[in-house]
Amino acid sequence: MNQKDKMVKLAVNGGISFGAKLNAKQLAVIAEHMNEGDELELTTFQQLYIEIPESKVEFVKEKFKEVGLSCYPVGSFVKSLRTCNFCKGEEEEGMPVAKEINRRIAGKPVPFTLKVAYTGCPIGCGEPMLSDIGIMKMKEHYNLYVGGKAKGKDAEVGSLLMENLTPEELYDTVEKIIVVYSQMGKKRETFYKFLKRIGRDQLIS
Repeated sequence: MNQKDKMVKLAVNGGISFGAKLNAKQLAVIAEHMNEGDELELTTFQQLYIEIPESKVEFVKEKFKEVGLSCYPVGSFVKSLRTCNFCKGEEEEGMPVAKEINRRIAGKPVPFTLKVAYTGCPIGCGEPMLSDIGIMKMKEHYNLYVGGKAKGKDAEVGSLLMENLTPEELYDTVEKIIVVYSQMGKKRETFYKFLKRIGRDQLIS
């Protein structure tokens, strides 16, 4: 590696599947791109952080993709979708919808890191009520929550914004909320503070 080569942090996970899992081949490929003494950072949002030389980022991302790993930028972006374990099957728990949401929103630039969570049933294993934007599948439709905050003395459960949405309505609404936050949010303003400042009505007006 060039001594002046800048190190870039990547967020890596196994994509949207039955639980937050990595297989042996994926772990081996990750290890191939680490030096002795390097460490992986395990985040609370089902991602691993790995540092890669800037000159090798695209090469490494392609190698990761070949074994089914997904890569995302680190910083003020929409995080990859946090999910539940899809315990009752792909169609019943809405995995195709979760995959499509992740495809549409993960990695989009926003004023501050934005966390979106999905759960396939009311048990809520994906913790949608504690995320900036939370989605809960209710039979054949979806409820959308906003404003959850998991940390701090002012921690708060998200509140219901819309209910009984179809998949297309869900996609459109989530994307619209992210656009509003991107355009109206102040630099490094968390979504929680942004929502308190502008009010819920402006998210979907």
